[in-house]
Amino acid sequence: MRKITYLAIVVIGIGLGLYSTIVKRANASNLEKGQELFNNYCIGCHNDKKSSFIERNWLFGDQKAEIIESIKHGRVSFGMPAFSEGMSDKQIEYLTDYILALSSHKKTNLTRTSESNNRQASEVQNFWVDTIVSGLDVPWGMAFLPDNRILIAERSGDLLIANQQGQKEKVQNGPKVAARGQGGLLDLELHPDFENNGWIYISYSFWNEDDTTLSNTAIMRARLEGNKLTDNEVIFQAQPLSDKRHHFGCKLEFDKEGYLYFSVGDRGDRDTYPQRLNNDCGKIHRIYDDGSIPEDNPFINTAGARPSIFSYGHRNPQGVCMHPETGQIWTDEHGPKGGDEINLIEPGKNYGWPVISFGINYNGTTFTNDTAKVGMEQPIHYWVPSIAPCGMTFVKGDRYPNWKNNILTGSLRFEYLHRVVLDGNKVSHEEKLLQGIGRVRNVEMSPDGYVYVAIEKPGKILKLIPQ
Repeated sequence: MRKITYLAIVVIGIGLGLYSTIVKRANASNLEKGQELFNNYCIGCHNDKKSSFIERNWLFGDQKAEIIESIKHGRVSFGMPAFSEGMSDKQIEYLTDYILALSSHKKTNLTRTSESNNRQASEVQNFWVDTIVSGLDVPWGMAFLPDNRILIAERSGDLLIANQQGQKEKVQNGPKVAARGQGGLLDLELHPDFENNGWIYISYSFWNEDDTTLSNTAIMRARLEGNKLTDNEVIFQAQPLSDKRHHFGCKLEFDKEGYLYFSVGDRGDRDTYPQRLNNDCGKIHRIYDDGSIPEDNPFINTAGARPSIFSYGHRNPQGVCMHPETGQIWTDEHGPKGGDEINLIEPGKNYGWPVISFGINYNGTTFTNDTAKVGMEQPIHYWVPSIAPCGMTFVKGDRYPNWKNNILTGSLRFEYLHRVVLDGNKVSHEEKLLQGIGRVRNVEMSPDGYVYVAIEKPGKILKLIPQ
């Protein structure tokens, strides 16, 4: 009897072990399916999954049912679409389990290639990477003062000044910023005649004082006295206001003639704003340095049109820069899932969003079958899959002779600096630099001809020193 009982226990134990193994393998398989779904559907917006889901504050609850609810029905005002059409209930459950598995792990220090004096090599130019400023969060904008100190716009709303030794201080009396979602303190630009007039231009998201759920993009100019802004003057406020928390734009660039160009995103309302001229959203704008409207703006005499509009049909341009030789304005622009673009901006032109696109919805469904249409501009270049371009500059001067007049733009999604070689107005070559560096939020050139790169979470400013 004891032998039979012992044998039964052994059999039961083996059975439980096999069951446990099967369950573990099934769970692992389900997590792999969840990871594949995350990479296909989520990574374009959430990018670095560790920083998005590990030790974060969950806005709508961190329980399984709550996460399923968010995925299935979306959070439209936060820029998250519903995935009920693109995924089955079982797929949503796999994805939820994967996200919960991520959130159960502690954040680790990821290996970066941005250590001070780290030697790097591109195909045609060797350089060192030096960390100039650290201890930042999301450095969205950079501008260089004549003494080579750096003005830094943190998306949270802090405006900082840092010297080349990394010491930083907060600038007082900045704008009131609606720092939520993709909004916050955005870009910085000095007036071309800054040494004589002292004007600094600041883009940011502002809210309605009577209803703080509503916001849009604004531009202020101010002067700097010590560590305080003075003569603050708001010169542009985009209309209408929206309760959405994404697609604010907003990059700033002066051209050779002193016009100020800037981008305003479609505010997450693609079907209402970008193709209509009676609003400021989904547009590139051009104004004088005091906010007044140039007399030759393309729609200044069009009834009902916003007079500052220079071009329209844009989604969310997060890079605006001027070609150093031609003086033309170029942009890089976030597409949906696929279809990020580089565009050459010309007055009065329609760049097609959302009527034409090389992308699809984030949930995998299609919103247009057209990639071209009469009367709408084709991009100079587009990326599928999306790289999430952010920041943009032409390489100027002679410090990087083999990069001269190349475009540098950051990739938020894939964490590298992207180099684009032009042949006239066509892209002839591309190269990925600093792969794995972190989410590249901005890239700028200093007046003395060095390339600086802003990385977020952890935030730092890097200087590329050519060999």
